[in-house]
Amino acid sequence: MPTLSLTETSGRYAMRRSMVGGVAVAAMALASPAFAIEAQRVAGALDMKKEPEVGMDVRLGLGSFTGDLGEDVGVGATFGINADAQAWKYVGIEVGYELQRLPIDSRRIDDEDAGLWRNNFGVLAKAGPLIDQKWRPFVGAGFGLSYLDPSDGADDVYQNDWMTEIPLAAGVDYRFGSVLFAGARATYRLLGGEDVVDRPGTNSAAKGSLFNANLTLGGRF
Repeated sequence: MPTLSLTETSGRYAMRRSMVGGVAVAAMALASPAFAIEAQRVAGALDMKKEPEVGMDVRLGLGSFTGDLGEDVGVGATFGINADAQAWKYVGIEVGYELQRLPIDSRRIDDEDAGLWRNNFGVLAKAGPLIDQKWRPFVGAGFGLSYLDPSDGADDVYQNDWMTEIPLAAGVDYRFGSVLFAGARATYRLLGGEDVVDRPGTNSAAKGSLFNANLTLGGRF
């Protein structure tokens, strides 16, 4: 049986590796147009925008806790400021801050002006069509984090607390021309980690959710 020298073996190995590499390059070259076409189809299906609409808005509203959290807490005013982007034809993203003061009316607290401050940072994804180039009804879902801070008259019963929020929103925006828009929405927030106050006469934390309704005024760029 003939034997191959080290030089011949290395030469054949190099030739085989070159052939495998050539096949791989050819396969990638043939596949690249297919991947490009598929990416274009996906982008077309999602109607991704090369230059998404961006804007800012301010919001005013009212709302309060539900469940055990809402037993001693009244309806409080909200103020929010948000940045948003309409990156796809039917889907937009919002990032914003919301401040809310919730009045407290409890026999455990002597201060009549006691309240609970809520500071929230959140992200919301919205989905909805643009109708007649003016109306955009939408539904949305997202994630947020709130910090609750009781006033001086309520800090013997209520305590500082961080809570997670999962907002579920529904509303409609109306466009005035190409820049200004106004809207209305309702948002129900599922809360997690509630430990701001105990239920009266117990050592168990009060639980609940949060419901707010807002009016919006903003602009697009």
